[in-house]
Amino acid sequence: MSSSPAASRPSVLFVCVHNAGRSQMAAAFLTHLAGDRVEVRSAGSAPADCVNSAVVEAMKEVGIDITAETPKILTVEAVQASDVVITMGCGDTCPVFPGKRYLDWQLDDPAGQGVEAVRPIRDEIESRVRALISKVIPH
Repeated sequence: MSSSPAASRPSVLFVCVHNAGRSQMAAAFLTHLAGDRVEVRSAGSAPADCVNSAVVEAMKEVGIDITAETPKILTVEAVQASDVVITMGCGDTCPVFPGKRYLDWQLDDPAGQGVEAVRPIRDEIESRVRALISKVIPH
């Protein structure tokens, strides 16, 4: 179909407000489950200083280490470079461009929550990422 795997690789951008919880978990799951079959980005409209420690702990429980991740600011360029943009409560701050596929995942915000409250959010994100892989990523 295409000349190189990179050319046919879809790109997905996960966006939430702080890029410290939901979008970090989603990006980590997609990277973990799809590997190099997809380009993964995450960003926040108002990034926090660091990734939520309860989110880091919840991801460690399922064997995914995100301790090295840092919240990133949402840029127009990141949206333009992505095929699929998945928002998670960033409201009207997410730029919209024609030709992009947008999904809005309504998920509880893990900010200020303990690991017990983060686990069900993590599990829901994993489930949604697995469904996304089956729809978006070539086998």
